[in-house]
Amino acid sequence: MDSDLIDLMTKWRHALHSCPETAFEEVATADLVAGVLRQYGFEVHGSIGRTGVVGTMTRSAGPAIGLRADMDALPIAEANSFAHRSQHEGKMHACGHDGHTAMLLGAAVALSRDPSWRGTVHVIFQPAEEGPAGGGKMMVEEGLFERFACDAVFGLHNWPGFPRGHFAINDGPMMASFDTFEIVVDGKGSHAAMPEEGSDVLVCASQIVTALQTIISRRISPKESGVVSVTQIHGGEAWNVLPDRAVIRGTVRCFSIDVQERIRSSIGEVSTGIARALGASATLDYRYAYPATINSAAQADLAAAAAEATVGASSVRRGCVPSMASEDFAFMLHAKPGAYIWMGVDEATPAAPLHNPHYDFNDAALAIGATYWVNLVKLFCAR
Repeated sequence: MDSDLIDLMTKWRHALHSCPETAFEEVATADLVAGVLRQYGFEVHGSIGRTGVVGTMTRSAGPAIGLRADMDALPIAEANSFAHRSQHEGKMHACGHDGHTAMLLGAAVALSRDPSWRGTVHVIFQPAEEGPAGGGKMMVEEGLFERFACDAVFGLHNWPGFPRGHFAINDGPMMASFDTFEIVVDGKGSHAAMPEEGSDVLVCASQIVTALQTIISRRISPKESGVVSVTQIHGGEAWNVLPDRAVIRGTVRCFSIDVQERIRSSIGEVSTGIARALGASATLDYRYAYPATINSAAQADLAAAAAEATVGASSVRRGCVPSMASEDFAFMLHAKPGAYIWMGVDEATPAAPLHNPHYDFNDAALAIGATYWVNLVKLFCAR
């Protein structure tokens, strides 16, 4: 890749890192993206999923491919001291979306200069990947693929803990689903000195929390994967009063709809059964958030081939262990066939992990990611 384009990507990345914008606030980020795309001949459409941007370029008849990068930052105070550190207090690009955006912009520029490919490329810059906002879901619901027809869609994420110049991909699950639950335990309050006059909802809630851990260990096969984590317990206000209500909240992660439904059903059965046995009642509110990120076989093979063309076959790992973290690119993969790949960014000294105040995207990986996108487009259009 030309050194001038690498310099441009680095400039864009540092500009984005210094001015991070969180979910659905990516106004300046979207303006930078749209300006670059227009400069290099893309047809640009904004305000998709509120602050999302799509750029389209067509080179005669041929297949249509979608390439997605996320743009949003996290509500984290940056602990770095370099010149391009965040200038927005309490916000930073701690997940590398600044690098993702810069790499896809670099690929767009490279494709605009390359007359060899035929077809249509849609570069999709998505808002609000972090947290429950679901910018990917919103773009799909607002007609992303009706307006910008794609035969397949592809995503990429940098992956600390994996060496720069390496990729990893699966034919199947890459990231877990993400659901949340709330269990409200209701009983009869009483004086703390006279527990026999009430039903102790805090004891009940404690037993529910413990029993929830048996769902994965005893109701789900060891051959399958899932996580049930309780993250909040609320109840009581006074030292000497047993409250009449307690609230338990948590999250569920897994890789299949079948396991997801069995976990949901089991949470309801466990909580209501224990509450009934202890003279209380339990009400479950289960909320489906993100589906699992699951690659299609043909598209995963194509993405792996593009990665091999970029860094060599020995540096592309197939059959990696999926992550229990979640990713709202899953909504796009549920709407279209496609694939999601991890790209290593570590040097000899490992990078800070994602969502860490010391994290910074490795600029040395920019050219690798942009080249991967270009190779993917060429392979896709040639096939």
